[in-house]
Amino acid sequence: MTHEPLLQDINPCFPGLDENLIFFYAGYFSQNIINAIGDSVRLRIGQSDASGSVRRKIFSTFIEMAQNIVHYSSDSLTPPEQTTLEMRAGSVLVTHVDNAFLILCANPVSQAFAEQLTPQLEPLRAMSSDQIKDAYRKALRSETSESSKGAGLGLLTIAKDSSAPIEYGFNPMGNGMLMFTLKATI
Repeated sequence: MTHEPLLQDINPCFPGLDENLIFFYAGYFSQNIINAIGDSVRLRIGQSDASGSVRRKIFSTFIEMAQNIVHYSSDSLTPPEQTTLEMRAGSVLVTHVDNAFLILCANPVSQAFAEQLTPQLEPLRAMSSDQIKDAYRKALRSETSESSKGAGLGLLTIAKDSSAPIEYGFNPMGNGMLMFTLKATI
């Protein structure tokens, strides 16, 4: 299934976005950077009228998206032999629009990775909330695959916390690379 490109949603200059912008970062991510900007995100969403449950979901989704950039973005400053401090490029945006919080991320990926990711994303879009929760519980009990940096919980966590089906897209960048975009609504 083809999804509408989400890159225009990442742009902080998108009309009407400035007044609702909670957080935007584009650049290189590492675990240390996630920790630092996580504090900023937590403070900003703490200033909103959102309930504690909604704030937790926003923060959890933000963290999962940022960690996915660190683990899977194709734009890396990290030498292949180094696995302790990964630095990879991407962007994350948190905004409040029409009584919903939107969390969006974007990062470059290879065509091969996009082909591996699509069969994981597409079923999440069709699952009910209860089906996502069941899949999440099963993933907690299952073994981690060698190609995954987690137990496959990141996308399930994002889908579980979302109030609408997640949206995604793969947009050509040139040199065989694609810009992967992911959007969650809370």
